[in-house]
Amino acid sequence: MKRKNSLSLQRFIAASGQRLLCCLLLLMLPGCLELANKPSPNRDELPQQLTVGTLSSPLSFQMRGEEPYGLDYDLATQFARFIDRPVQFRVYPTLHQLFAAMEAGELDLIAAGLSRTRKRADNWYFGPPLYRVRAQLLYRNGQPKPRSLADLDGRLVVTQGSSHAELLAAALADYPELQFEQTTDYDSDELAAMVASGELDYTINDSSQLAFNQRYLPELRAAFTLGEPQAVAWALPQRSDDPLFSALLDFWHQLRRSGQLVRLEEKYFGHIERFDYVDTRAFIRAARTTLPRYQPLFERYAGTLDWRKLAAVSYQESHWDPHARSPTGVRGLMMLTQSTAKRMGVQNRLDPEQSIRGGSAYLQQLITRLPTGISDDEAIWFALAAYNVGLGHLEDARVITQRQGFDPNSWRDVKRHLPLLRQRKFYERSRYGYARGDEAAHYVSNIRRYYETLQWLDRQASAPEAQPDPDHNLAP
Repeated sequence: MKRKNSLSLQRFIAASGQRLLCCLLLLMLPGCLELANKPSPNRDELPQQLTVGTLSSPLSFQMRGEEPYGLDYDLATQFARFIDRPVQFRVYPTLHQLFAAMEAGELDLIAAGLSRTRKRADNWYFGPPLYRVRAQLLYRNGQPKPRSLADLDGRLVVTQGSSHAELLAAALADYPELQFEQTTDYDSDELAAMVASGELDYTINDSSQLAFNQRYLPELRAAFTLGEPQAVAWALPQRSDDPLFSALLDFWHQLRRSGQLVRLEEKYFGHIERFDYVDTRAFIRAARTTLPRYQPLFERYAGTLDWRKLAAVSYQESHWDPHARSPTGVRGLMMLTQSTAKRMGVQNRLDPEQSIRGGSAYLQQLITRLPTGISDDEAIWFALAAYNVGLGHLEDARVITQRQGFDPNSWRDVKRHLPLLRQRKFYERSRYGYARGDEAAHYVSNIRRYYETLQWLDRQASAPEAQPDPDHNLAP
């Protein structure tokens, strides 16, 4: 879609603060910075093909329809382009098989959300940290909350070979009575699902995993944190003067300077901070009972959008109630104003088909009106903010973002400045005046969470055989 010329503003963030859940993409380690400034390695010394080992998970590598998705996938693909090599991803079902492939020399690197532990660092080189996580003991909502490992009253199971197993083995020195099991048949996400369903008492998740899993498994709760924060990074074989490791440091240095790390942080972590137990349960229930009634209409009128994005907007607007109305006069499944409905050719806002058709057309029109400086993958979030607060107020927020020294084409930066439209010293200098910009920022985050949950529900429906069998290889 064509969009009008943007303001000539291209400033990137120079520094970042600590993010909730320790999911901030961090600066490189000081030692790595020195190495990154060395001349780039000779490309002839690099492997002819980059072979990357990974695991299936929301943060590393996952197929969404026919498209691969994940932070590690995005970064490894960019790294392959950086070294001008084709890339092959090998997805392993277990950590044991992944590690065995690395030891056998079948992989150039592991990009699978691995925590850098002491034991692993003895065997492999680790690149700069992607983000940091804390290990958290999980239990089911409604069950007694343990305060420490000494309070556990039930079965604790973790994945064999995981950092969680290593952490628990070290904890035996302080808790000699601690009992736990290791399994090779389930990964940490599957074990979390078993805790949420009541099939298992306890397991351990990283903080980033829990943030993702709670969108689909709202019964999960974190009881306490174990150990110190751990860096998540890529692992490479230990070789002297490895040109691939040197190239990786060059690559990380370039990403950091360009601001791409910050944009990837927003893509994968920018919508997971807020968790509402009641809302999440209600949404999953509505997706299974109410959504099927309107899904054909969302699919028919989605246009260039993923129909699930359109459905997520509608739930945020009306909870899929075709007769919804607000005190301000907006009505219907897509909560259109009278003026917007008229422009979109909607005669009856309470008619589900007309409302969905009009809301979709309006949202896609907003995308075409955005400045061209906004990247295609973030344009939808800007358009959704405009759907909520208006295109004029969104532009005011972009101007404020620029004046504060940040990037007006970055959703991460603009969403942080939208709340300033409530403050007089900012809105008095804005063209369109006062607006509840904080509500627009939350509005977009909610839609992103709903959209992710719909994707997960679709994957679950298409792969019922992948559900954990609570009786398989978990007997005491």
